[in-house]
Amino acid sequence: MGFKKYVVFSIILIVAIYGYLFSLDLGEYKLTVFDISLNLPVSAWVITPVILLFLATVGHIIFYGLINIFKTRAILKDQETMLSLIKSNLSDNPNSKKFKSKVFKSLSSVLNQLNLSVKDNTFSSPDEELNKLVAAIQDIKAGKYVSDKSIKINEISDLSNLNMINKVNEQIDFAIDVLKKTENYAPNVVRQAFLNVLEKKTMTTMKKLYKNVKLDKELAKKLFEKDAQNNEFGFTHEEILKIVKDLDFKKEDYVALAKNYETILKPDQIIALFEKLSSDLEESTPAYLHVLFEYEMIDKVREVVDATPDGEYTAFKALLDLKDAGKHYDLESISYK
Repeated sequence: MGFKKYVVFSIILIVAIYGYLFSLDLGEYKLTVFDISLNLPVSAWVITPVILLFLATVGHIIFYGLINIFKTRAILKDQETMLSLIKSNLSDNPNSKKFKSKVFKSLSSVLNQLNLSVKDNTFSSPDEELNKLVAAIQDIKAGKYVSDKSIKINEISDLSNLNMINKVNEQIDFAIDVLKKTENYAPNVVRQAFLNVLEKKTMTTMKKLYKNVKLDKELAKKLFEKDAQNNEFGFTHEEILKIVKDLDFKKEDYVALAKNYETILKPDQIIALFEKLSSDLEESTPAYLHVLFEYEMIDKVREVVDATPDGEYTAFKALLDLKDAGKHYDLESISYK
């Protein structure tokens, strides 16, 4: 029975009882308590407890009804807050909202210790904002750049970082902007921008931008390969020297550098390059000797190795002896150590 029906039928019952008692004409009854007297019809004395019970019952129902309403509202509010917590967890944003109910407090404590992830399959929920966020995360993980500003992802999160890489991969002009202001972006975003610009733009463009990037040997190798393919507008000897000095190249790195350029540069160009490197960086001398052997500059090789102590460059000295003896060996078969 609903509350309204209970009140209506209770009032009807009270009126019916009172009417019946009143019709009996039972007279009056006087009640005295502490010198206070109250004289009322007997029907009034009988019906009064019924009315008081009715009022107490209604008050009880209203009181616990209000408590239930407040609890329900708290649960609905906590449900909204829980959705907010899930969204914050997915987007890696901090969430300091409080919960009112014990159940949701306990659940939030567990969720705050976990990292939620989004699966690749179709996601659906009654909350459209959550659906939109999940769809955006799925797109980012699939390699798409999401530009929707309503999707609030923590800017320093891995997800945001991945979204920046996606943007670099999709927009070559943005990749160029990243290389112009590398201090504003994460190292892996800068690295990917460098590789993309290196692949898609000319050496002329790279010469303007590469100094903004902290090169490692792998990036330098790719940069030199690009330079070798576009040598007409490539690096000067001084620029190459500056790059390898900053990277602390080893003997094998210089030999690899020589092999990179020897099929592209003219003999006099590559010899001049490695002669300059050798004069500044002793570690590059084996690569210089490699170049000299490659172009059969035997007298020059002899001039270089004869000026060194007996224990140095023994492989090249042995190769000279073999040549003097009329025996020929492939240059690639010797050790440069």
